[in-house]
Amino acid sequence: MLRDARQKKFQVVLCKTQSRFTRDMELVEKYIHGMFPLWGIRFIAVADNADTEVKGNKKARQINGLVNEWYLEDLSENVRMVFDMKRREGKYIGGSPVYGYKKDPHDKNKLVIDWPAASVVQQIFRWSLEGRGRQSIARALNDQGVSSPARYKAERDGGHLSGMDRSLWSKITVWRILRNEMYTGVMIQGRRKKVSYKSKRLIDMPEEAWYRVEGTHEAIVEPEVFQAVQRGLEARARSDGKGEAHVLSGLVRCMDCGSVMTKTANCRQGRPRTSYLRCKRYADSGKEKGCTRHSIRLDQLEELVTERVRRYIREWFVPEGLEAEPRSDARRASLEQERRTLEAQREKRSQALKSLYLDKVSGVLGLEQFVELNQTFLDEKNRLERRLAQIEAELSAGESSRQREELLEQADRLLELETLPRELAVQLIERIEIGERDTASGEQAVHIIWKF
Repeated sequence: MLRDARQKKFQVVLCKTQSRFTRDMELVEKYIHGMFPLWGIRFIAVADNADTEVKGNKKARQINGLVNEWYLEDLSENVRMVFDMKRREGKYIGGSPVYGYKKDPHDKNKLVIDWPAASVVQQIFRWSLEGRGRQSIARALNDQGVSSPARYKAERDGGHLSGMDRSLWSKITVWRILRNEMYTGVMIQGRRKKVSYKSKRLIDMPEEAWYRVEGTHEAIVEPEVFQAVQRGLEARARSDGKGEAHVLSGLVRCMDCGSVMTKTANCRQGRPRTSYLRCKRYADSGKEKGCTRHSIRLDQLEELVTERVRRYIREWFVPEGLEAEPRSDARRASLEQERRTLEAQREKRSQALKSLYLDKVSGVLGLEQFVELNQTFLDEKNRLERRLAQIEAELSAGESSRQREELLEQADRLLELETLPRELAVQLIERIEIGERDTASGEQAVHIIWKF
């Protein structure tokens, strides 16, 4: 329409109200009072009695424009308030869900597992626990012909695949999946927001401003596995050039300077390839060495750590003792039932507060009634949340005991294995400190700091 107006293909713009043309005061001034007179266009808004041909009508049009912009601003704020309330309640309000989930057909604000994609996510986490790097994982997925998230979405939704047939997995895509806490059943929203209702530009929000609600959907990855993967990523495990990290990668430190021990190899002709670990500061500091070598054979260190793990298991792991401990399944079931009941009551109070606010906005309730009822509902909701916190604390105490049992069961299976699995090493070992070898005696200190 504006293009045709500029070309003078018509003489009149006729609207029901001025707001049908625009609610932005800037556009009112730009077009109605600026460009339209230059183009010879007459603007008429029937319900507002706005007519650019009528002398003295300009102030009325400006007032209408200002009121319409205020309305737009209030409307945007109200919509944002409703969205924020849904985010606090753990309701999903986004577009396409994260890879591995889909919207519940019966509730668009709830996520359910999309198992074909979820199985890929689980495999990615398993590979990461084994010590494989992001590039190695992406390469393996591409070699197996697994559709990338973008291609999978197009295939699932029946979209056009033009330009998507060459869409491949990348290390960035793998990294985003490994760092996404939503796979543990935690709803995270509000990471970005618009600058204002007038702009489509998005800005990143600090993590403390995110909306984080636990238990809103079924987890694809167990929280313990997710945390173990995060520790592995933070340790910056290095690969051997083939995309595979050694069992203790990122866990071994120099006892004197605290630097990570990096892998190197002895490739002398006629001798088998032997891998060593050495102090990273020593290796990187050039001629003026910042530390000493602290070199140790990798295979011997892995054998030593594996044997110490087996020794602890033989000395301390007594399955019969664990089975003899009194169980509290009935108490736990009772607490979980009470928690579900209280959460349902809390949800009702939240909905009541929302309805109360809408009644106030629409004028059904006066200010005094709103304040009184609002305080009553808030007090009741706070009481429910205090009791829920007590239940969560008691359940968490029981969960720690259960996690210990699971860890010991996992350790028990190690007795049947020849080598220490990467996954178990990350769960059991905080760090390993390597001392400098004594040139006189040949002895070398190895300290293992355990997590148990």
